[in-house]
Amino acid sequence: MSIHGVHLVGSVPLADAEEVFRTVAARLADHLRRVPDGETGVRARWTAWQRAVFERTAGFVTDEVERDGYTRGLKFRLREGFDPARLSFGALGYAAAARASWEVFQRLRDDGVLPDLRFQVSLPTPMAPVRLYVDPGSQAAVEPAYEAAMLRELELIAETVPHDRLSIQWDTAVEFGMLEGVFPHWLPDLEQGILDRLTRLGDAVPAGAELGYHLCYGDSGHRHFVQPKDTGRLVAVANALADRLARPLAWIHLPVPIDRTDPAYFAPLRDLRLPAGTDLYLGLLHATDGLDGARRRIDAARTAVGAFGVATECGFGRRPPESIPSLLTLHASAATL
Repeated sequence: MSIHGVHLVGSVPLADAEEVFRTVAARLADHLRRVPDGETGVRARWTAWQRAVFERTAGFVTDEVERDGYTRGLKFRLREGFDPARLSFGALGYAAAARASWEVFQRLRDDGVLPDLRFQVSLPTPMAPVRLYVDPGSQAAVEPAYEAAMLRELELIAETVPHDRLSIQWDTAVEFGMLEGVFPHWLPDLEQGILDRLTRLGDAVPAGAELGYHLCYGDSGHRHFVQPKDTGRLVAVANALADRLARPLAWIHLPVPIDRTDPAYFAPLRDLRLPAGTDLYLGLLHATDGLDGARRRIDAARTAVGAFGVATECGFGRRPPESIPSLLTLHASAATL
């Protein structure tokens, strides 16, 4: 049973897209199928930069809220008397960032720096910014408008990048906080509502482009919002998506906590029903215990599933830049186990 490659979740805290592409290619080119631009600059802390989008959108006012690991500063609510049907977000910025990075990607590919890889764009599910930055009383009314704006960003990305060069990943985190009962939600039927949204987002990715999901339990302070007891809930969501999607699913990525070197964590993977052509990536690489820890988690995973690739649990964005070269080397070493 061999490792079938490496997946990078998205964020890489280097100076810019060019440094990310060059650094990643030099260490991991033989193990990757797609490469992200690192979500550098203003995008470094996942969705935090979307706060500015809410600030400039007509119809919102703000209230102070208690600070915690995931929601800081102000919550936005619809102004009293404002009709939600009038709510309209402008550009969110994801398409503009992808367009700029795609130009760098093409130049480095033409120069022979990048091999024959796809260009990966990781997008948060619309529920994430709505949950993180909108007052609970306004979330249900705001979500449809924000989702429409995100789908416009996806359309613009697909107009910029040829579909046979494009990979889209939906970052799915707050949904698991809701399913685990950690985060409140606004959905009448929680499980059905989440699956409906994730399926709708996946089916919006155009034919020819790759579709993947990063299933996440959070990474604030390098800690999950709750520790998954095993892979059971992750497997249930992955199976439901594989069953419901009207288009091919290229990959599923899921986390493996650092202390889970036991077969019990991985046992539900025996029930994973991914179609042929869909890769599984396990986020079992941790800088803290390096290759020895990765080997223990890989051995435990192999008791339940025969083929998978390796990754970290989440993106690298909260790590110091000087740690990235050794972390990429860890990926390359684990890919040979």
